[in-house]
Amino acid sequence: MHVLITGAAGFVGQALVARLLDGALPGLDRLTLLDLGFPAPATDARVVQLAGSITDAAPIAAAFATPVDLVFHLASVPGGAAERDPLLGRQVNLDATVALIDAARLQAATRPAPVFVFASTIAVLGAPLPAQGVDDATPCRPRLSYGAHKLACEILIADATRRGWIDGRSLRLAGIVARPAGPSGLLSAFMSDLIRELAAGRPFACPIPADCQAWLMSVPCTVDNLLHAATADGALLGEPRVCTLPALHLSFGALAGAVGTAFGVAVDRLVSWGSDPALEANFGRYPPLATPLAEAAGFRHDGDACRLVLAALGQARG
Repeated sequence: MHVLITGAAGFVGQALVARLLDGALPGLDRLTLLDLGFPAPATDARVVQLAGSITDAAPIAAAFATPVDLVFHLASVPGGAAERDPLLGRQVNLDATVALIDAARLQAATRPAPVFVFASTIAVLGAPLPAQGVDDATPCRPRLSYGAHKLACEILIADATRRGWIDGRSLRLAGIVARPAGPSGLLSAFMSDLIRELAAGRPFACPIPADCQAWLMSVPCTVDNLLHAATADGALLGEPRVCTLPALHLSFGALAGAVGTAFGVAVDRLVSWGSDPALEANFGRYPPLATPLAEAAGFRHDGDACRLVLAALGQARG
């Protein structure tokens, strides 16, 4: 089995790579990683690192020089960065996806089409979300270029699947925690910062009120769902080949409380709450979430808030 991961050096990509090399997909004998760069050379003989921009044709051609069985397409320019540089956002988030589909199309002319797992986003739904809740029938009205490009990719992936070029599965991911510290270009980075800082016993000023609510998923749970998407029957997702993944619906006050419970920290003394209207509008007004399509297909969330914060920081619940 030859697996290609774009965005492989990102924090979700690295977690996925580790799971694959640990035997998550039996039969893996070649793992091609594509990203701008890598923190260290590969030490596993199955790994091929391709350092370069996904906006260039050469790395994609090199990746498909050996027929690809499975693609995990994780590479993206996230929401805040894409708003600041819309041309780069379009090139990475939309044009590069088209280029990957084209490479798969050429392969499918003579060989089996690859399974294509696409990391989409709840940003396709837009804001504000309907107060009564979101389900599989909620229309998409993206308000950011990031969400617009991801929605366009979902449509193109479904069409390419219809044509037999790929076997596509688009997963709309919620807020993934905890991202590494440091600049990420993500407007939602404060969600991860809250967990990491409070767990370490450090003060944290959350930019939105405690009663604001979001949909959250840990990195390990995200990887579980990506792997499940790779092996499940894509027809379970219907003709659009897309689903919103299950996620925990939590207030930030409850999230902070779960950190306190999980790590034995007096978070009330450490956390302060702000009021950033823009962040609150985009990340703090999430209504109840119903995901029957994804759940029927076998996708899952973290279970509860304590499990989420422990998993987010790489710890198992005792």
